[in-house]
Amino acid sequence: MSNPVPDSLVWKRNEIESPCVQICVIHPETRLCTGCARSIDEIGGWSRMSPEARRAIMDDLPNRSPAPKGRRGGRSARLKR
Repeated sequence: MSNPVPDSLVWKRNEIESPCVQICVIHPETRLCTGCARSIDEIGGWSRMSPEARRAIMDDLPNRSPAPKGRRGGRSARLKR
């Protein structure tokens, strides 16, 4: 049996906090990611944002609706467009 490596010797990354759930689909109407509810600009600039800016967006995410809640209406709605 091998001896485990002490935690102090294991390399650890300091990850940036992110709401990403790896379901990356931008809704065509809301322009928000259906997985995390961020916009394309927010996703693209996430690593360059200050921790305060990221926290402000994370605090706002529960108020966002990444996709419309109602049904789209099927074929009849498409024909009306």
